[in-house]
This record gives sequence, structure tokens and C-alpha cells, in this order.
Amino acid sequence: ADYLPTTVDSYTRNESFDSARKGIEQSIKNGRSRLNGFPVVNHGVSGCRKIIEAIEVPAMLLPGTPSPCTAAEIAFGGGYTGLLGGGISDTIRFTKKMPLNEGIQNYQYVDRLVSYYGERGVKIHREHTGFLTGTLIPPAIAISIIVLDCLLAAKQGVKQYSLGIGQNLNIVQDVAALKTVPLICTKYLHRFGIEDMELPVGLHQWMGAFPPNEAEAVSVICLAAMIGLLGNATHMTTKTSHEAIGIPSLESNAFGLRTTKKIIKLLGNFSYPSDPRVDEEMYWIKREAESILDRVLEIGDGDPAVGANRGFEAGILDVPWAPNLCVANKVLPARDSSGAVRYLDTGELPFPKDIKEFHLSKLKERAKKENTKVDIDLAIHDVTDIARSIIN
Repeated sequence: ADYLPTTVDSYTRNESFDSARKGIEQSIKNGRSRLNGFPVVNHGVSGCRKIIEAIEVPAMLLPGTPSPCTAAEIAFGGGYTGLLGGGISDTIRFTKKMPLNEGIQNYQYVDRLVSYYGERGVKIHREHTGFLTGTLIPPAIAISIIVLDCLLAAKQGVKQYSLGIGQNLNIVQDVAALKTVPLICTKYLHRFGIEDMELPVGLHQWMGAFPPNEAEAVSVICLAAMIGLLGNATHMTTKTSHEAIGIPSLESNAFGLRTTKKIIKLLGNFSYPSDPRVDEEMYWIKREAESILDRVLEIGDGDPAVGANRGFEAGILDVPWAPNLCVANKVLPARDSSGAVRYLDTGELPFPKDIKEFHLSKLKERAKKENTKVDIDLAIHDVTDIARSIIN
């Protein structure tokens, strides 16, 4: 691996540090871990330092929470040089009742801390969680939230922000999303007068439900790896063939990494040829994302934090299957006959008529082909479609 992630346990994510302490004690007593991640705060700076000194590559913290402040302080002090997350994305996907503004403020603190380190010569890698709820996320929705969180980070002085795209396992659409996200992000950063920010593009392999059959799970990883290479991703977060079983083991993580690296090596320097289908997807993604972003910034009087809060209140920002109460949850995604993610229902997203008609026409093509209806059953079916076994 070129860098190693450390996932934080659920107690620490919810700032239940005493429960994390008890989990550590039970783990020692039972001779195996009773936690689902690393209790970074309880182990402290010295515990983090032991991990950093034991490895030969950089390490990145995956707090998985809209309350990462204490965990970030400890991790950075202990030598971690990366952190994954965003104030908007992590609030709407990890919590039900936390006000969006609270999560945004927490990440503003973290990003100012990152900037503080940077001003003193210590570079911290920041990365966004564009996969959001890990279901079917239309690329334009993911990109809109990536851009808003990036703008918030930039306003705190962050100079490097990885645009983490979660894939939908459709080659054409995923490649288009990977190519589009830096273009749109750069455009809006320039609008705010920010021209010195590094924007590597990260790819998160399929974050949805995996098939329990190991061979089928490996096929998902292989396709995911190929998409990352074809889309010119700077770096890739790999998955394992045991995702459907439980918390992946050390061995299964290594297996997923080796599988991905082998696919990349086999493909060599192959690049995606010019394809009008990719160009068309980029056209629609760009128009959709800019429709959302322009309206959000308009109602926020140019402030991305204010715009995000007002945007979710109005449904102008919406994320499928998100648990937070600030999310309207009116948008429903479904796949078309090619496997690309379309809008079954656009909710209150500020799309012009032709965008809505384009997505509906694509879903009607699928319905005709499968002799079914364009209704909510398509959306429900597609959430777990990748996980279904091909063997009856």
C-alpha cells in the first residue's frame, strides 16, 4: 500500500470515550478486539506514534463522524498525516439529529488545524467522502457536496484537498465523473479567488452492498480497479472480498489490495480512448452539478455553509437514503439499461426540464426492455442489485 488508513471505532465516533475504554479492557481480557476500529483518543498521542513508527508509509485517519475534532488533534499529534471526511457529507450520512451547521463547524475546526500544521511545514492530506450514503448516488449530487465541502476547507486555509468519488460500477459514467469533478471544483474555487489548491482525485471502490460469494466479490473489485485506472484517479481506496461477511480481516484487506494492484499492472499504461458516451455523460453531470451549486450559493448569499443549510431545507440539496432529518429524501435514483445511475425522482433539485426528461427517457428504455414499470420498485431493486448472486 502507498498509504494506510486507520478506521476509528464506533464509540470514539460518538465521543463515548469511557465506553471505548471499557472496550479496550474487554479486548485485553478476551485476547481479541471487541471494538470495530481504533480508539484513537483513548490510546492517545503515544499510541498513535507507536503505529506510525511501526509502518513505512504515511497513515490517514478515517474518523467516520461529523465530530472528529478530538480524534484529529490526537492523530495529528501522533504522526498521522491524512484525514478523510467532510462537514456536510459526514453529518448527513452518519447522524439523524445533529444540525448540519454543527457538523460543518466541527470540520471547519479540523481544516483550520490542518492549515495550522501546513503553515508550520507539516503537510496533512485531506480527502472527501464523495460516496456519501454508499448507495446509488448520482454523480452530480456527489460532486456538488464535494465542491461545497472543498470550498469550506479552502476558506480555512487548506491547500490540498482530494476529491473522493464513490463509484457506481458503470464504466462510462464513473470515468465521466472522475474526469468532471476536478473541472467543476476548480471552476468554483476560482470564482472565490482561490487558485493555489491541489486537487488530486481519489476513487473509493464500490461502497454499496457486496455479494457474499467470494468469487463474485472479487469481480466487483476487479471492475472497480479498472474504472479507477481508466478514469485517471490519483489514488484508490480498495475493498475486500469479505465485505458482505463482516469486518474484513488483515488478510482479506491485503487480498483486495493485491487484486487491485495486479489489475492495474495488467492494464499497464492503457488509457480510456476518446468516447462520445463519456463526453455526453460529462455534459449532463456538469450541467446538473452547476445547476445545484449555483442555486445553493445564490440562496446562501455566496457563503457555502449558509447555502448548504438553506439548500437542504429547501430540498435544493438532497441525498438519497440519507438518515439526517435535514435531508428531504425526495430524490430517488435507479439504473438505466446500461447500468448508469439516473433520477427516478428529482425531488426539488433545481434542474431544467430537459435534464429531467433525459433521465426519465433513459429509465423508460430500461422499463421497456425489462417489461416493467418506471416506479419506486426500480430504486428499491437497484440498491442491492450488485449484491445479488448470479447463481440461483
